[in-house]
Amino acid sequence: MRPILTLRHYSHDLIVHSHDHAQLVFGLSGALDFEVGGRGSQVVQQSFVVVPSGAHHACGSANGSRCLVLDVPSDQWVSQSLGEHADASRRLLDTPGRLPLDAGQSQLVSWLASSPVGDPLIAQQGAVLLLASLNNAAPSPMAGRRLPYAALNAHIDQYAAYPLQVADLARVAGLSSARVHARFVTECGQTPMDYIRSRRLHIAVKLLRETALPIGEVALRVGYSSQSAFAAVTREFGASPGKLRRAETER
Repeated sequence: MRPILTLRHYSHDLIVHSHDHAQLVFGLSGALDFEVGGRGSQVVQQSFVVVPSGAHHACGSANGSRCLVLDVPSDQWVSQSLGEHADASRRLLDTPGRLPLDAGQSQLVSWLASSPVGDPLIAQQGAVLLLASLNNAAPSPMAGRRLPYAALNAHIDQYAAYPLQVADLARVAGLSSARVHARFVTECGQTPMDYIRSRRLHIAVKLLRETALPIGEVALRVGYSSQSAFAAVTREFGASPGKLRRAETER
């Protein structure tokens, strides 16, 4: 059975996933960049984030972060454990957002973080106390804005021949890698790396159609080390680089 309460350390490594249970992530130290459904915030001390069941989310911490995580076992568990508080807890767990903790709630989180949360009884009772104490909390909407696609495209175009990573786009957008990843998935339906690959291949087709550069040179200009690796063009456009070039000259 999955633990209800766990202490977790987060690093710059990006975590991207979803799960079939609701989750609350409480900040203990450091700052954790967090995105839920393309909107994000930062989890620090005296705050927490709500991740509804099934919600796609991403997180990462550039300088390291320590958090207490409450994984809600099931809706049935909420009903059985929270009693008359169950409906309020469900409303909380169904709404993604970042919330502040008051002094009493912060003390409870700190006490649990220093307790043996691996003990099933402590974890069970601690989770119930936490949820009950949060019943009057209202998640504030997580911030979101459209990505700066013109600047991102210009950066990809300029450095298409070089290795590009999510962190490169994050710097251009002025966001964390976690936020950039979540925004791309929400706004474009693809990951940042898929976006980079597609942009590179469209640049390649433009070069094939508008220049006489050898196919191998075109491949190098968009980050492919060899013409054989350039087969990605065929998968993307349904025609080989040679056929795409011939089609243009036959017009």
